[in-house]
Amino acid sequence: MTSNPTPTLLAVFAHPDDEAFSVGGTLTHYARRGVRVVLACATRGEAGKITVPGMTVDDLGAQREQELREACRALEIPEPVFLDYHDSGRYERTRHDDPLALMNVNPLDVEVKLRALIEDVRPQVMVTFDPHGGYGHVDHLQIQRAATGAFFSTGHLPGGGPQRLYYTALSTEAARGLSRMGQDLDPLVYGVSEGTVAVQMDVTPYAANKRAALAAHGTQTGAESVMGKMSAEEREAMERQMLGREGFSVAGTRTAIATYPLRGLFDGLPGFGALDA
Repeated sequence: MTSNPTPTLLAVFAHPDDEAFSVGGTLTHYARRGVRVVLACATRGEAGKITVPGMTVDDLGAQREQELREACRALEIPEPVFLDYHDSGRYERTRHDDPLALMNVNPLDVEVKLRALIEDVRPQVMVTFDPHGGYGHVDHLQIQRAATGAFFSTGHLPGGGPQRLYYTALSTEAARGLSRMGQDLDPLVYGVSEGTVAVQMDVTPYAANKRAALAAHGTQTGAESVMGKMSAEEREAMERQMLGREGFSVAGTRTAIATYPLRGLFDGLPGFGALDA
C-alpha cells in the first residue's frame, strides 16, 4: 500500500438504504468533485421488512441489492462493494441461528475483511455509523465497531492508512424530531451536542439525488414504513432536516486539525484540502 494520489472516500454501512439516509448528499457532493467514492455494505438486507402492501418478493436480498445499485446511480457513485454477511433482522425477524447474520459474527473477523478493503482502495477518509448505530440496530453497532477497529489497525500500512475517520452525527434536535415521529429514541443519548459536530455538510444542492436514492429503496419506503406513516407535516419536517444537512463527528485522525469546525471531510489533509475550499 502506497500513498494514494486520488482522493478516496470509503463509506462503511450495514444495509442497503443506510447510505441514503445518513450520507447520500455528502457522497454525491464529493463524487462531483472528483473523489473516488467506495460504498461498502455489510449485508443485502435479507431480513428487512417489506413495507409495500401486497408486495411479495422471492429473494429479498437480491431485490435490495438491486435497489442499492439503483440508489448508487442516483447518488452518482460507483456500484457498492458487499461484504457478504447476512442481515440480522429485528424484532420477530431476528436471525439468532444464522451464523452469517452480522450480529453473530465476531467483529474482529469483519475488521479483517475491512482491512483488506482499505489496503485495496487506499482511502484518505472513512465514514461509518456513530457509536449508537444511528438508532441502535445491532448490525449498525457491529459494523461501526469493525470499521473503527479497521481504521485504527491500518495506520501502520505503507502510506499511513486512512487519515481521518468520521462518524455520522445526529444533532440532538434532529433526534428529538425522530422521537416525535414515532422512533423510541432518547435525544440526549442518540443525538449529539452542537460542539460534537465537526462537519456540517450543506446537501441542499443534492436533494433530488437523495430523494431518488430513497425512492430506489422501494421495499423499505412504502406505505407501511415509518416514512410512509408520517403525516404531511411530519414528512416535510423530516425532509427539511434530512435533505438540508448531514453532520459528522471526528472519530479518529492522523493529521492535525488546525481549525474547528471543519469545512468538510478532507479539510486539512495534506494535498487534498482544496476539495473543501
